[in-house]
Order: sequence, then C-alpha cells, then structure tokens
Amino acid sequence: MSCSSLAIGIVGLPNVGKSTLFNALTKKGVPAENYPFCTIDPSVGIVAVPDERLWELSEFSKSAKTIPAVIEFVDIAGLVKGASKGEGLGNKFLANIREVDAIFEMVRIFPLKSEKGNEIIHVYGDIDPLRDIEVINLELILADLETVSKRRNNIVKDLKKNDKEAIIEDVALVKLEVAFEKGELANTVEFNEKEIEKVKMLNLLTMKPFIYGLNKRGGTQNLDEMNPEIFKELTDYIISTGSSYVVIDAKIEEELKDFEGEEKEMFRKEMGGDDDGINSLITEGYKLLGLDTYFTTGEDETRAWTIKKGSTAPVAGMAIHTDFKDKFIRAEVVFWKDLLSAGSYHDARLKGKVRTEGKDYIVKNGDVVEFKI
Repeated sequence: MSCSSLAIGIVGLPNVGKSTLFNALTKKGVPAENYPFCTIDPSVGIVAVPDERLWELSEFSKSAKTIPAVIEFVDIAGLVKGASKGEGLGNKFLANIREVDAIFEMVRIFPLKSEKGNEIIHVYGDIDPLRDIEVINLELILADLETVSKRRNNIVKDLKKNDKEAIIEDVALVKLEVAFEKGELANTVEFNEKEIEKVKMLNLLTMKPFIYGLNKRGGTQNLDEMNPEIFKELTDYIISTGSSYVVIDAKIEEELKDFEGEEKEMFRKEMGGDDDGINSLITEGYKLLGLDTYFTTGEDETRAWTIKKGSTAPVAGMAIHTDFKDKFIRAEVVFWKDLLSAGSYHDARLKGKVRTEGKDYIVKNGDVVEFKI
C-alpha cells in the first residue's frame, strides 16, 4: 500500500456498515494503472478526490488525460475485542493499520430494526455508539501500550548511563503509559518538541488523527429524530478528543455506487439521503491532515497533486518526482481561477498573473504550477 497519496484505514466492529462503505468506495475507485506506485490489494480501494477545478482546467487545456488526486482506503479486518492480543485477525490488522495516515472509525448509530422490521444484529445486542468507540479504541490503546512498554525496556541500559536522549524519550513514554491507563489516545497527550520527535518514531496507532463515521441508515430518519442526548454526548466526546466526524449513510452510498452526476443526486434525494457521505469523508480527511492540492495542466494531461499545507515549491515538486527537490530551479505559478478567466497562458502572462517563483515559495491550494528543473 505505497502510493503517493493519503491512506485512511477503516476500522469498526462487525455489522456497523464498514464493508458496505468499502464496497461503495471501491466501486467509486479509479483505475490503478494511473498510479504505478499503488499496490493492487483487494483490501485497498483507490478513490478519486472530487475536485471541479481539475475538470475545468482539463477542459481549458483540452487535455488528453485527466488524473485526480487519490485517497487509498484500507479495509482493516479483524477488529474485535481482543484484537490487540491476536483475536480475530489481530496481527494482520495491526500490520495494516500502522501504514495509514489516518484512522476512519465506523460507528453504528442506526437501530437494530429497520422500518421494514428487518433486524441487523449488533455484536453486543444493542446500540451504544460510545461503548463501541471505547471497545475499538481500547484495542488500539492496548497495542500501543505494548509498543511503549517494549521500548521502555529497550532503553533501560541507556537510562542507567544517564543518556540525555534516552531520558527525554523515557519522559515521553511515561506520559503515554499514564494516558493509556486512563483509556486516552496518544494524540491527546501534550509533548514538547524533543519528546514528539521520539514519539513519532514509535508509529503509534492512537497517535494518528481520527475521523469517526457515524453510520445512519437508509435516510429513514434525521439525526434530530434520533435520541438527541445520545447524539450530543457522542459528538461532544469526539470533539473533546480533537477528532472530527462525518455522518454517513453507507447503505445509500453502496446503492448509489453505479450512478453518476444528476441522476445520482436525484436517487439520493428519493432515498432520503442528504449529502454525499464519501465526499464529506474525503474533505474531512484533507482538513484533518492539513493537505492542499495543486495542479499541472497541458495538452497531454491535467493532474491534481496532494501536498502538506505550507510546502515550499521544491518540496511540492516531490509529489511528481523525488528528483524535483534537488533539481529545482524555479516554478511558473498561476492561480487556477486567474488562468481560466484570462483565457490562455499567454493572456495570463500579459496580465501579470503568471509569476516566476523560487525555492522559498509556499505553494497555495489551487495553484497551477510548471516546474523548471
């Protein structure tokens, strides 16, 4: 699963809609041949990031190919109580989840029985979203606690020698152990700059950003009609941990997976759906991880590239090829709207909208960039 893209791991208890959502995502997927660094794996769905700007630029350049930015969604199997101890597919799940940039935790908020009387069982027999979150997060915490304990044992000799780096690391590890024993995630713990460097090297599961997917069912009820106290308690908890959430209707997303455009939106409304849950999830993922998009455009192709906010031009160029950082000379930059409204590159230049930028230039969301190397 190595692709120059964002990777989000989907976790959740059985029967919460995780597989339903993954089926919808993979159907919405893009051909892997455009992304040669991606592994072909049945548990990985490569999904296009929705972006109207890309298609407008492609039309402007009359491009032969249009290639969107992508997100990899990784369906992580085996998350049940005891997964951290190898229950279910425990070890495989741990290996998969360590690779992702963020965790999307699917939480069931739809009832046991549908309006038609069909029952979809819950592994614990009733609907209690906060309890489900605690079960899942506890497995992740226990796995991290094991990592931290092993690491503390490994630096004992260095601590005895009063090694400065080991002392800094041990302070951070103790902070983590205290948090884990309270049932708190690593991403809620405060560290100083030196400590955070040490913690990052551990690649802890609960250090990753979390997005919670609150899965309602079939458009049959507005969230306001669900128990408002439970819903508020749930969202307050999520916000208190510094995480974010999207409300998603996995069943509708799966049923609409073969439709596009206006037809899709028409059916969505008929089925009682509101927004495109998958698009909301992608947008939230970008926001949570501090990502921006820039574009390259021409007759051959128009393409969207994902970068961290605040990336300099040479660093942004690495999304295209790692050589761009060292070989960078300058970049020709124009904001996408300015290019379209000018009508051509030539006219955009005449109007002073195309700028030549150097190594210190911070690439902005929506820039169209031509790198000179």
